[in-house]
Amino acid sequence: MPTLMVQGTTSDAGKTTVVAALCRWLARQGVSVAPFKPQNMALNSAVTVDGGEIGRSTALQALACGLEPHSDMNPVLLKPQSDCGAQVILRGQVHGNMDALDYHAYKAEAMASVMASWRALSERYDVIIAEGAGSPAEINLRANDIANMGFAEAADCPVLLVGDIDKGGVFAQLVGTLELLSETERARTAGYIINRFRGDIALLEPGLDWLEARTSKPVFGVLPYLHGLVVDSEDSVSIEGSSEAGALNVVVPVLPRISNHNDFDPLRLHPGVNLTFVGPDQPVPPSDLIILPGSKSTRHDLQWLKQQGWPEALRKHLRYGGKVLGICGGFQMLGKWVEDPGGLEGEVGRTDGLGLLEINTRMVAGKQLKQVSGILSPCLAASTANIAMHGYEMHNGVTEGPALTRPFAELNGQPDGAVSDDGQIAGTYVHGLFDAPEACDAILTWAGLNQAAAQAVDYQSHRIQQLDRLADHVETCLDTDRLRSLLQL
Repeated sequence: MPTLMVQGTTSDAGKTTVVAALCRWLARQGVSVAPFKPQNMALNSAVTVDGGEIGRSTALQALACGLEPHSDMNPVLLKPQSDCGAQVILRGQVHGNMDALDYHAYKAEAMASVMASWRALSERYDVIIAEGAGSPAEINLRANDIANMGFAEAADCPVLLVGDIDKGGVFAQLVGTLELLSETERARTAGYIINRFRGDIALLEPGLDWLEARTSKPVFGVLPYLHGLVVDSEDSVSIEGSSEAGALNVVVPVLPRISNHNDFDPLRLHPGVNLTFVGPDQPVPPSDLIILPGSKSTRHDLQWLKQQGWPEALRKHLRYGGKVLGICGGFQMLGKWVEDPGGLEGEVGRTDGLGLLEINTRMVAGKQLKQVSGILSPCLAASTANIAMHGYEMHNGVTEGPALTRPFAELNGQPDGAVSDDGQIAGTYVHGLFDAPEACDAILTWAGLNQAAAQAVDYQSHRIQQLDRLADHVETCLDTDRLRSLLQL
């Protein structure tokens, strides 16, 4: 079945949104289409319908196709644990930890998982839209490449090259990338998409004509810079905050190994919330709610919090009546200690926690990966009782302690998380807990949101609206006849 691969001149050229746009455009026409990313490096991930784990951006693309995310859609996921090492996940399941050199040597074997997943998807869907990673012109990574042209060559599929004009130098990006490819790789590059253009297209057209004449390859179209576009980002955390008067002030520390920061996207959109991310060496502003996010390396990030003065900031925040919520790794940090006897997330050892909840956590092999649903506990606040919530769990730790007798929620018939006796501190293992508007507003009301404030957005509906917006621009800005021909439709 036809496969088309979208590669980029840089890591942030817009590959994810272009693939999502193409998937949504095809799905709206009734085409059986699925996304595919051979290799991804990201700390934002999602639990799949088959009980695996893939990159969050690929899960967004599955939504664009009208599909549940599946492990075959992202067969190799690398989750950084240090500057030189990562957890390697193959077809949804943890394979082990590797440093960069070991993984580089292992890529030839990982390619077998990539091709097996691609063949499995090709048997189930009529069209595959694949996404590259980084740039195909990274010379030092060309040997045994499985993320870009290595896969395209193995699958014998055409490639569209995306360049981001907003950063400047787009013609140098495109021509330079093409020059650094092999002869066969240049031959399979079908053309270009220019992304994030602002201004009068007439001023760009001479450059487009030059590009086509210079390289003998067509420009499939120019996509505009879409103001206000909010879709699941891969890695970057925007630390820009809002400042609406009278809104609930929510603060999140940007941990060095922060994971699944997409948890907070619904709060970015909430009209009654000012969300602020606090980076290293930045002062902690006054707030109503501090949320400790997930972490891929809990003990490492816990030590970072201490070095940055967060324990003192949290104690002051609580003295003034503020609320604290920990999510996954952030929940583990709230306890008395976190122990990693097997070195699953880094060095073997134990680290003292923040001591805000009577719990202890031990890292054990066998990662919990599951989608969950249930109700918020009245321990959080009487007003939250019987409020439905859903999300997913993704963690190694096993947490015990007396604080668990006051759970945060009941999920799949089992208690989850903990709430302090005074109701000021709470923790949960659930990611995506703000996605459902009723649960989001119930938790924010516990934190001090005025019940009369504007309600949370339906985040799932918002994501679909954003995907439709992308697909609309495929229809109006790209050469769809040429795209259909490339896809053999």
